Amino acid sequence: MGHSLDQAIPGDVTSPPSTADLLEELRGYLRADPPAISLPPRLFTSPDVYASERARIFGRSWMMVAHRDQLAQPGDYLALEIAGEPVVITRGDDGLLHGMSPVCRHRMMPLVEPGSGNTQDFTCPYHLWRYRLDGTLLAATHMRGNPDFDPGQCRLPAFAVQEWRGFVFVNLQADATTLEDHLAGVDGDLANYRLDDMVQISTWTEVWRCNWKVAVENSYENYHAIGFHPNTVKPLMTGGIDMEVHADSPLVTRLLTRTGEPMEPSVLPLTEEEKRVLYSFRMFPCSSLATFGESIAWISLIPLSIDRTEVRGGTLMPAAALEGADVEAIRKQTEQFTGVINTEDRLGLEAVQRTLGSRFIERGHLSPKEPGVLAFYRNLALALAAD
Repeated sequence: MGHSLDQAIPGDVTSPPSTADLLEELRGYLRADPPAISLPPRLFTSPDVYASERARIFGRSWMMVAHRDQLAQPGDYLALEIAGEPVVITRGDDGLLHGMSPVCRHRMMPLVEPGSGNTQDFTCPYHLWRYRLDGTLLAATHMRGNPDFDPGQCRLPAFAVQEWRGFVFVNLQADATTLEDHLAGVDGDLANYRLDDMVQISTWTEVWRCNWKVAVENSYENYHAIGFHPNTVKPLMTGGIDMEVHADSPLVTRLLTRTGEPMEPSVLPLTEEEKRVLYSFRMFPCSSLATFGESIAWISLIPLSIDRTEVRGGTLMPAAALEGADVEAIRKQTEQFTGVINTEDRLGLEAVQRTLGSRFIERGHLSPKEPGVLAFYRNLALALAAD
């Protein structure tokens, strides 16, 4: 019979570290000379830590969840979960984006299942209460006989939602500070990529069986390309797997990988420096955007539970570069290539997840090829363990 990490094991003199001990270990990454060592394994499996992450990180952070092409028309909606919290984003009849909780205010029935589509309103399948695309109540059947019920005060809880350069972000904290406060530097760096003129040619949503931090720390380094992606990603890194890390804030980290050969654009006015750099930024906790010449890839690694992560992303290209091209062929080729890379990551990270119950795993020393991982650890420590 197996044992969980919380159970005593005969003959085992050690016991799992407490949450306080884990947070104290995490604070080590806030030092000016943080230890070049991986996270305590228990940080990936502790229910208490995950509960704290839900409240202190995912309850009040901006997360990239879509491109505007996915929410282009009035009535378009996207429903998803963020750390167990149901979320729906709509394009209203007013042309604005709205974010809200899609849980009926009557008896807690979900108004819509995760996915996307187009609708005029949301009707609860339980008792047929109806809500507008902005979350206000449209109708509540057989409620006039209840004098305590005020339909004017009944609406779905609102979330902050914002579009930045075509990318749609949501924050469960309704009064969150705007994205411009965090992305001003990135905005300047990416000016020549003309993000506003990009169109999304492919998109994907997958579920990986791993803790969100297992997936995110992997995205902060190129080191794994030699193992997971020898025939897909590594050949793109003609200048090697070294990475320049610019930890600009507790939310934004810029990662630059030098290419050996310049990537010549067809329509974008890239500088000679930009032609020789694979530029990406990571927005804590789980979103990223990366350039590959004239292609832009975005991805978010959003927890569904302590050991399940939803991977949402897409690939974009300049609209001018697609004129006269076989867009469907480009789409299929892009989806196939991305699918191979995602499968390589998923299989590897799910294998890592399966080891987290072992009594014999311990913290590992990091390579000089992994400075981005330490930047992620620092931001994680600021979110969970800072005073």
